[in-house]
Amino acid sequence: MQEQEKKELFRKLSELKEDINNIRKDLNIISKEKDTHFKKKEEYSNSIKENISNIKDKKGKRDSLNKKIQEDKTKRNQLNKDIRGKISNIKQLNKEKQEAITKLNIKEDPSMLKKEIDELEYTLETNAMSFDKEKKLTKTIKDLRKKYGEAKKVSSVWEKINKSSKNIEQLKKEAEDTHKRIQNRAKESQEKHESLVSSSKGIDNIKQKEEEAFHKFIESKAKFADINKKLKEKLTELTKISDQLSDLKTEKQNEKKKKNNQILKTKETSVQEKIKKRQKLTTEDLLVFQLNNKK
Repeated sequence: MQEQEKKELFRKLSELKEDINNIRKDLNIISKEKDTHFKKKEEYSNSIKENISNIKDKKGKRDSLNKKIQEDKTKRNQLNKDIRGKISNIKQLNKEKQEAITKLNIKEDPSMLKKEIDELEYTLETNAMSFDKEKKLTKTIKDLRKKYGEAKKVSSVWEKINKSSKNIEQLKKEAEDTHKRIQNRAKESQEKHESLVSSSKGIDNIKQKEEEAFHKFIESKAKFADINKKLKEKLTELTKISDQLSDLKTEKQNEKKKKNNQILKTKETSVQEKIKKRQKLTTEDLLVFQLNNKK
């Protein structure tokens, strides 16, 4: 019965070892899968963090552009307001100029009259001419001076109009430059906004992949735990059978020892009888006698 039991235990032991090897193989496979899914999940997480950082940077630049656009719009509106004010002022000055021209019967711009007088005086001083021609030129200069004297009465109005006109041109150019800058910045801001939207959608896609990888990692982790549990159960069972075999071995050794002791005791009795009868002892008898004295 002991031998049969021993054979059965050895059979179970062999089966267990094979099962354990197969379980360990499965455990190694699922462990690699688990690590792969976790690594992918971490890669997606890092990618999300990097994209969020880029989005914050883009958003900051876009918001900065929008702020500058608002500042430029405020400036453009103020320039246009100033231009309208200057135009209104010129209209009033033109009205005053027209009233003065009508009242004084002035047709020429004082500055143009002054320029013409200076040119004629220069000609009179530097060029040789006949008396009649010189007299005629002197009379022309005199007439022009008279007109200039009358025109000077409204020259300040002319100067204001010219100054305002130049100022309006400068303001218009500045307003135009500001408007172009607004358009360029608005275009750049729109591009950054579209890039933000695209990046946000990209993050959503990565998040979905991250969730899938994490879900697979959890599944692999659960499988790993189940397989590891089976491995522990099999190892516990293996230890139990190994202990049983060890007990059987010890029991068999004890039985053999007991049997040997009984044989030795029987032989010892035989040797003692021979000694009492003074019979000749064999080599085997001497060995038994020596073993008996060692105890």
